[in-house]
Amino acid sequence: MLAKVKSTGLFGINGYIIDIEADISSGLPGFDIVGLADTAVKESRERVRSAVKNSGFDFPMKRITVNMAPGDTRKEGPAYDLAIAVGILMATNQVKASSDFQPLFLGELSLDGSIRPVSGVLPMLLSVSDTEHNVILPVNNAPEASHVKGMKVFPFDNLKDMVSALNGECSVTPYMPADDFKSHNEDSLYEDYSDVKGQEGAKRALKIAAAGSHNILMIGSPGTGKTMLAKRLPSVLPELSYAEAIETTKIYSAAAELDTARGLIHTRPFRAPHHTASAAALVGGGRVPKPGEISLAHNGVLFLDELPEYKREVLEVLRQPLEDGKITVSRVQGSAVFPSKFMLVGSMNPCPCGYYGDSSRDCHCTPAQISRYLDRISGPLLDRFDIHLEVRPISFEKLTGGRKGETSREMKEAVDKARSKQLERYKNKCIYSNAQLNSKQIEKYCKLTESQKKMIKQAFTALSLSARAYDRILRVSRTIADLEGEENLLDQHLAEAIQYRSLDRQFWSY
Repeated sequence: MLAKVKSTGLFGINGYIIDIEADISSGLPGFDIVGLADTAVKESRERVRSAVKNSGFDFPMKRITVNMAPGDTRKEGPAYDLAIAVGILMATNQVKASSDFQPLFLGELSLDGSIRPVSGVLPMLLSVSDTEHNVILPVNNAPEASHVKGMKVFPFDNLKDMVSALNGECSVTPYMPADDFKSHNEDSLYEDYSDVKGQEGAKRALKIAAAGSHNILMIGSPGTGKTMLAKRLPSVLPELSYAEAIETTKIYSAAAELDTARGLIHTRPFRAPHHTASAAALVGGGRVPKPGEISLAHNGVLFLDELPEYKREVLEVLRQPLEDGKITVSRVQGSAVFPSKFMLVGSMNPCPCGYYGDSSRDCHCTPAQISRYLDRISGPLLDRFDIHLEVRPISFEKLTGGRKGETSREMKEAVDKARSKQLERYKNKCIYSNAQLNSKQIEKYCKLTESQKKMIKQAFTALSLSARAYDRILRVSRTIADLEGEENLLDQHLAEAIQYRSLDRQFWSY
């Protein structure tokens, strides 16, 4: 006898329908799965057999063939266990099929028949919600699945209860989430900028970066607080909107990094990969592409500590996604596009020993050593940092003083006001921050007076700036004006933005 059920697969962060056909026929006992299934899928034979028996059902000692269509697309993971088990039970008349209720089935089976959570549920269901409206899945996956509009979610703990519901032996109701999405920055997740003693100039630059979503590079001696400053940046960023939370959760679900019990991600991501990370770890990859660090940082912050310690070829892969806001990972089976709009925050020492330019300690590096160290960061990548910040050592008096600086809450209030201005200004323009302005928009929203043109011309010549650096100076100027509540760019806004490019000359002059 033949039975058909439906499940979903995932390629990148896009889902597609998989038709699972279970055929029970006479012959020597056997259990074959066809349809370009990987090892994890083929191992479901043993999980399904034990789960069916241990749930009190009869497992047929006949010839069993399970086909997973389309047959030219590779299937990965244990998410199809539940669908395969239901297909076999339907083919043996232990589950009564109903033409009125034909849901998707997702879930991994334990040997005792319990249903375990799987990854990728949200992106899979979002992709097929136009054609499918019911899904049966594990209880732990219900919170994320409940955010798919038009989809009724029926969660179950074990195979036995699910079969009872399908056979009409008990009534079930769709899962209802405990509460609606409410974005909030959880204080417990982020440390506060009030803990940072001194470094008011650095905090000012980071506030500007947060207000305009600008990339920032911090250069300074060891122990000046670069990492401490970077880790607190998410505490001043605007809260995630519902649409951003859905986007971010899709990526984490596909990468199997989602806490399923919490449902949607409520806070902006902060990713800090080690400098030994490969290019594939950053951009994503695998036989069936999975998101990398730059996609996991989508709508958040990607922090690269000790920037020159990364391999040059690894850093170069950042150039295209920084401009386009997405990354395309191509494989033989097809190409997957992952979103990658993130703030890039880098930190580095000015030389191999770390003390070049430090007034308190002597640098023992030769000019050639410093040049080789700095050359690990290419000019095109350096250009993509809107703000270059020199972080100076703090004095003993400031370190031990009782005066507290600006708190994260105070900084966030200023950032939120600036972001609100940008959202209103760029309404219906498909951009959300000053960092996304293109050349035409820069001309429209960053108009310069004659004196300001002369000022930037002098900087352009003195610092040997590129055209890209010119645009970034104007974007940062626009953000500074927004923080000050000014509609037009003033001379001081432009001057402050220019001084955030002065490291082009100071450190890369060898």
